[in-house]
Amino acid sequence: MSSPSPPPLHPDLLRTAEFSFIDAHGRRIYLRGVNLSGASKSPLDQPSHVLKDFWETAEAGGESFIGQPLNLDDGSADEHLARLRGWGFNLLRFPVTWEALEHAGPKKYDYDFMDYIVRVLLKCKQYGFRVYMDPHQDTWSRFSGGSGAPFWTLPACGINPYHLSATQAALIHSEWPLPHQPDPSSFPAMIWGTNYGRLFSLTLFTLFFAGRAFAPNCIIDGVNIQDYLQTHYISAFGELADRIKRADEEEGAELRDACIIGWDSLNEPAEGLVEWEDLNQNPTQQGTTLKKGTHPSPAQSLRLGMGNAQTVECWDFGTFGPKRDGKVTIDPKGRKIWADPDAQCGEQPDGTHLRWGWKRDVSKWSLGTCIWAQHGVWDVESGFVLRPDYFRYHPATGIEVEFMTDFWLPHFKAYGERIRQAHPAAALFIQPPVFALPPSVDEEILKGRCVYTGHYYDGLTLITKHWNWFNADSLGVLRGKYKTPLQAVKFGEKAIRKSLMEQIKMLKADAKLITAPPCPESTIDPSSPSSRPTALPPCPLRLHEYPTVIGEIGTPFDMDKKYSYYSSKGDYANQEKALDASLNACDGYNNVAYTIWTYVPRGHTHEWGDAWNGEDLSLWSPDDLRSTYGGDGSKKCCKKGGAEFGMVGRRSRRRFIFRLCILRVGRCWKDLRRVGIRIVRKWRR
Repeated sequence: MSSPSPPPLHPDLLRTAEFSFIDAHGRRIYLRGVNLSGASKSPLDQPSHVLKDFWETAEAGGESFIGQPLNLDDGSADEHLARLRGWGFNLLRFPVTWEALEHAGPKKYDYDFMDYIVRVLLKCKQYGFRVYMDPHQDTWSRFSGGSGAPFWTLPACGINPYHLSATQAALIHSEWPLPHQPDPSSFPAMIWGTNYGRLFSLTLFTLFFAGRAFAPNCIIDGVNIQDYLQTHYISAFGELADRIKRADEEEGAELRDACIIGWDSLNEPAEGLVEWEDLNQNPTQQGTTLKKGTHPSPAQSLRLGMGNAQTVECWDFGTFGPKRDGKVTIDPKGRKIWADPDAQCGEQPDGTHLRWGWKRDVSKWSLGTCIWAQHGVWDVESGFVLRPDYFRYHPATGIEVEFMTDFWLPHFKAYGERIRQAHPAAALFIQPPVFALPPSVDEEILKGRCVYTGHYYDGLTLITKHWNWFNADSLGVLRGKYKTPLQAVKFGEKAIRKSLMEQIKMLKADAKLITAPPCPESTIDPSSPSSRPTALPPCPLRLHEYPTVIGEIGTPFDMDKKYSYYSSKGDYANQEKALDASLNACDGYNNVAYTIWTYVPRGHTHEWGDAWNGEDLSLWSPDDLRSTYGGDGSKKCCKKGGAEFGMVGRRSRRRFIFRLCILRVGRCWKDLRRVGIRIVRKWRR
């Protein structure tokens, strides 16, 4: 009996070959777009600065994310998508969090939300967008100061989330600076990124990627915590992929391949403690983890996590980058992040959790004590680190570990296999940790369908929220391009723009590291009733050379203490320069695809920006349409023709517009091609 023939490929499928996206006619397709949307990190009307009912709602199973990113009922979705198409965009990165899919508890999926996502994707397809799905996270979860995983994953790992702020195991926007005296408006710019170097994220990412190796005693529901977390994560996104498949097969949606190019891997993954050389010290060389505010070493974080006071380094990030700013004492006053087995925890003495349903193996994993102490890494009583290089070598073999090949790659393979059960021709997007090199991936995993997707931000502008007359080649420093950091400093706008272009070129070249053998001969299935090919037809294309998409790039619009919103009455000259420099680096001779972070259709305000951790990178804001401001920053209602229009409809008065500048590069006069789109925010006078 012959095996069943593979399903026919869609005629609109884009090939990923010769470092390009190529359509069925052999034409190179240039993709430029946005992330839709940054608001998808949280439920509707739940911005990160609001503490009221934050924990209570989480304990009750959370709430639906329906409505993020678009309102499909009032016509505004059409307006936003038409606007984006009018600006010339043709690509959307579509963030979805694990929490949005499985917030109610383990294996309790929000199918109503998945059906809503299908409706949004159909609307995107209606406007001609290509889409790639983004399983989004930042520093693990909303409940640890970021986004991504559902609340129940914290107690599953033995964490008491109510003590994260007290121990500074994570910095949470709504609890800044103190949970009992919050002032979220004073949350320092980008300080949320320091969570990657704090105890919570260091622990959770280690458990997620490498729990079997480094935490073998952490057994829950009969499996290691690594398998427990990864299985739930992969299954949740697999359910979403199945929902999309069902829409294609039962409703004729034709989303896969015609609209959805593929699926991104986990957004901005972190190594956790894996490969850490000495737990008593932070790396002396500049890394990707931001140095700002308190900066404990892992050893100090372990002691803080058990409620012990520690005096740690404090850093500031000024015009010239990070610098030490003395020391500060953090005193948790006995509060620890490791949950005790009591009524508040909800876990019974035998390890059964009354609310979430799992059963922990209490014979190997005791609550109330640091899991790393239970694995012999350090001694709680003395605070002494017994095995400072524990995470550098595999405990069972003694062989030095490599995060990307030993831990990230097996997860990527399992995730890709599950996605392709529902979407066989999906391009798998490879996203390593920020600025890290991608691994070599076997073609048996990629199957000729792959995209490399790095992220890039002009870090100095992003963190200082100011367009400076100088900058630095941060990627070059990390990659060892310079003997001293001073050589990386660039003076003047011309040098800055050239440096950004060189950094994007370096990221684009990383795609060459994803090696694969030449593509085998393709075949056409003669028994297929469809005229579509069942595999890519034979062609001279080098299919193992995969394209690049810069998954996130952008600039803050609240520069210089929100000068453009209030004092200047709409002068966006510096934002213009900063955004143009970044996008020009992608266009020009690099000609690399990108999706700008971000476009926020719902929830953006001048006061709170993107409604997440004080960031303000959205290309559009309803406040630009609704309000004008006095020189003192107070809201004022304008009058024109005797009628007030301080609060008007979106279509009535537009305080800001975008002008598209189509860039052409004629390096080869026989092939003068459009290579990009530049967005310029401009005041309508």
